[in-house]
Amino acid sequence: QVELVESGGGSVQAGGSLRLSCAYYGYAYGIPCMAWFRQAPGKEREGVAMIDSDNSPAYIDAVKGRFTISQDNAKNTLYLQMNSLKPEDTAMYYCVADFHLPCNWSPLGKYWGPGTQVSVSS
Repeated sequence: QVELVESGGGSVQAGGSLRLSCAYYGYAYGIPCMAWFRQAPGKEREGVAMIDSDNSPAYIDAVKGRFTISQDNAKNTLYLQMNSLKPEDTAMYYCVADFHLPCNWSPLGKYWGPGTQVSVSS
């Protein structure tokens, strides 16, 4: 069992930046896959960025070049640096841990944090 707690959400204007953090507890070893998902009102949850135990990142096209995922294993913390934010980035952002390989974009079979709200105004 792993517990995940996100922080760093907020309200910004378009073009601004936010840095999300996710502290995870309850697992002494490296988690194979960590990811950020988001869910906008009226839309399904979607994967945004993922990173594996080799620190290889992957992004959806909508955020490539703007978002950067990283992790600090010594601090058991996952990050998402979000730059050049757009109104369409407005959503609840979730930190996700996945013990299944290969890392994938499915929302099934994963551990989820409670989420942190990101709101971007035009």
